[in-house]
Amino acid sequence: MPDQTEKFVVLLGGALTATPRLAADVAGARFIAADGGMRHAASLGVTPDVWVGDFDSTPPALLAAWPHVERQPYPTAKNETDGAIAVSAAAERGAKSIVLAGALGGERSDHALMHLLQAVSLAEEGFAIKLTSGEEEAWPLLPGTREIDLPKDSLFSVLGLSPLAGLFLSNVRYPLTDFSLPFGSSRTISNVAEGPIRLSLASGRAVLIARPYDLSGA
Repeated sequence: MPDQTEKFVVLLGGALTATPRLAADVAGARFIAADGGMRHAASLGVTPDVWVGDFDSTPPALLAAWPHVERQPYPTAKNETDGAIAVSAAAERGAKSIVLAGALGGERSDHALMHLLQAVSLAEEGFAIKLTSGEEEAWPLLPGTREIDLPKDSLFSVLGLSPLAGLFLSNVRYPLTDFSLPFGSSRTISNVAEGPIRLSLASGRAVLIARPYDLSGA
């Protein structure tokens, strides 16, 4: 498990709700703020190491509230999003585990989708990645076996970003064994955890999106 110097939280511009799971995700971490994502720092009670971006989403009052945090400004016409720049800043500082906070939902669905795709790419590079809005969470899934700690009766879905082969899901309402999921299939939407879920994948790329506080079991 990464130590405190290797665990980073990147504060992004999407919605972020303070929940006990979010508090556990950010405990002991170092922080990088991306543009307007700095607004989450006060509610979390943290001070980021650095604040990056083109600052086009940062109101003057927010700039004035954090005068002592190092800023790394970038031009608006740039080749990367502010979030991608913030992730690079975390990697440069030795990050092994990165939580993308404020990565899901929000006004820009293109940014939310980009965060999910970027998470898969980062996982392929060897980073431990989680995305969260506090109320919703996501993880990239690559070939291999893992366990994800979810509360009993919470909703989750597996979204294939390619055809999937050898998919196993257990400790869930609708288990799968050595399942092949065609690209674009909705078969793995809206499953229900029976507690921590166990997954295995032989080939393909996917993301798991969960709602750990939605215990409707629908």
